Amino acid sequence: MVSASSRPRAVIIGAGIGGLSAAIALQTTGWEVSVYERTRSLSGIGTGFVLAANAMKALRQLGADEQVSRLGAPVRQADIYTSDGRRLVSLPTDEQARRYGAQSYLIHRADLHSALLGRLEPGTVHTDKKLRRWEQNERSVKVVFEDGTTAEGDVLIGADGLHSAVRAQLFGDSAPLRYAGYTALRGIAHWQDERYPFEQGGGFEAWGPGKRFGVSAIGQGRIFWFAAVNAPQGQELPPAERKAAALRRFRGWMEPIEALIAATDEASILSHDIFDRRPLAGWSRGRVTLLGDAAHPMLPNLGQGGAQAMEDALALARSLRQMCGTPGTPDAAAALQQYERERFGRTALVVRRSRTMGRMVQFAHPAAIAVRNRLLRLLPARMQIRRLDWLVGYEP
Repeated sequence: MVSASSRPRAVIIGAGIGGLSAAIALQTTGWEVSVYERTRSLSGIGTGFVLAANAMKALRQLGADEQVSRLGAPVRQADIYTSDGRRLVSLPTDEQARRYGAQSYLIHRADLHSALLGRLEPGTVHTDKKLRRWEQNERSVKVVFEDGTTAEGDVLIGADGLHSAVRAQLFGDSAPLRYAGYTALRGIAHWQDERYPFEQGGGFEAWGPGKRFGVSAIGQGRIFWFAAVNAPQGQELPPAERKAAALRRFRGWMEPIEALIAATDEASILSHDIFDRRPLAGWSRGRVTLLGDAAHPMLPNLGQGGAQAMEDALALARSLRQMCGTPGTPDAAAALQQYERERFGRTALVVRRSRTMGRMVQFAHPAAIAVRNRLLRLLPARMQIRRLDWLVGYEP
């Protein structure tokens, strides 16, 4: 199927980071793109978001890196401490930036979202569109929404996150959610103290038995914090209890952890269990494929969820680019299989190593913690960088 303008058409479900990145990449190569989002509003979503060097390189290709640099905060200091304030690691962030050719940044997710939206053609995104079902034939894919409207394209891209409706129709329950073993609290504080100049690019994590707390500046006077606490699944806290629970769980930890929690608006604190999935055997069938968390949801321990979605978007656009102007040659299914082959191995590795990292940082047994901390203190700075070459040194 080809539109009246003879431009190939893509239908994208989900207007998150991956969906918008795919739309930008495809529009750049001549595709006509429509993005459908189930929520009514795209503003003010999320909390802090890390963009390592590979993510910034992807944003450079998408034309959004300069705006992201203005809106976010560069990572110029990243330390790891014990819960009582003894330093374990000081990551050489400046050396990393030189080695990988890009500075890492932290940004509010809503600001990143806005930067990507600004790169799209007007009218690309349609809100309040909940997917009911899709169907495909040898020429096209048709999507039906809950409100009775439809959309049609040459390909359908499921970028609708962890609970993807596109994925559910493709593969059912073939890879159920896996609980990480810990739950998270996240918040943003407007807080300043001259003893802790986070706005100069500072940030840290503190690790204790079965718990950790992370702090980062995300620009414009905002400090993002997260807490991960070992807990049984299904014990997410109601909004009115989250702040008190965070203060209780991190009482006596290094400063300024308690001060940051106390400075956070209780209504804005998020609470949720952490999940991933085992890597699927494949993401595509015919003219339908997945990207980002819909394809390979991963734990946040390597800070790569958004980066991998953006890498997916660029790889998908490369695989489909040759279809522009020559409809049906090669067919969409072949292009989607090529995209999947390029991305599967890397994303599966990130999923596995994110889970391994999570187990290590959430240790609860004193002996395991002692061994981990000793190894971290002994690890040379150069080796700390090299062990991330495969991940953040990647060229999208």
